[in-house]
Amino acid sequence: MKIIATALSVLLVAATPFAAQATPDDDLKAFRAYFTNKFPNVPQNDFINGVYALDAASREQWEEFEEFPSYEIAVDNGEGKFHTAFANGKSYADCFPNYKQGIKQNYPYFDTDKGKVVTLEGAINKCRTDNGEKKLKWKKGEITEISAYLASLSRGQIINIKVPNDAKAIAAYNRGKKHFWSKRGQLNMACADCHYYYSGSKIRADILSTGFGQASGFPVYRNKWAGMGTIQRRYAGCNKQVRAKPFKAQSDEYNALEYYHTYMSNGLEINGPSQRK
Repeated sequence: MKIIATALSVLLVAATPFAAQATPDDDLKAFRAYFTNKFPNVPQNDFINGVYALDAASREQWEEFEEFPSYEIAVDNGEGKFHTAFANGKSYADCFPNYKQGIKQNYPYFDTDKGKVVTLEGAINKCRTDNGEKKLKWKKGEITEISAYLASLSRGQIINIKVPNDAKAIAAYNRGKKHFWSKRGQLNMACADCHYYYSGSKIRADILSTGFGQASGFPVYRNKWAGMGTIQRRYAGCNKQVRAKPFKAQSDEYNALEYYHTYMSNGLEINGPSQRK
């Protein structure tokens, strides 16, 4: 049964526009080229602005929001919480000594010693538990404020996700790749349907954003949420929209998806936190 499951997994990945044997760098070059060819008038780094890079009317509204962005409160709150001491006298700064230089651009990364993907939110909660504090909720609330503050310090830094030459790292990357391209839910849709094939098209009154650059802006303040959310909160929402059961936040499945998804924006600038509809 294990052999059959492995074979099916390979076939699913092979069915994507990227061959299963392609390297992550090959995947990225093909992914980037698809969008730059599809939207030749969009400067490459402007893809970090989502639909606001594709539609002039949407961009005008967004620029008005950006004059007094709703995420500023989260950044301010996050800065205060980041520097507030834990009960043992330490703070997040002890866990992230290089935070002033920006660290968001390097997350998620694969920890070869532990054999798993580490997201920024995962590192934030690990910092807490290592210092005797309780974990924060994963998808919204205080954790988004702290990650918003850290993201703000990385603005302009280049996304630089690495896939080590390690069997488990490559397996995690391919797991995320498979998730992005696989159909799921009662509507039988993949992430790629909306954010690759039909990117730039309208779905009801909304325009579908490009997968290239999406990971740059998180955490985001969404008007629909009236608050902040992590990228994995958005994954869960997308799964629900296609009538698929969401995975748990920070599950191996969503961590792998975030790993692949963010790698597909390598070379672009961090633009988080950001504001979206």
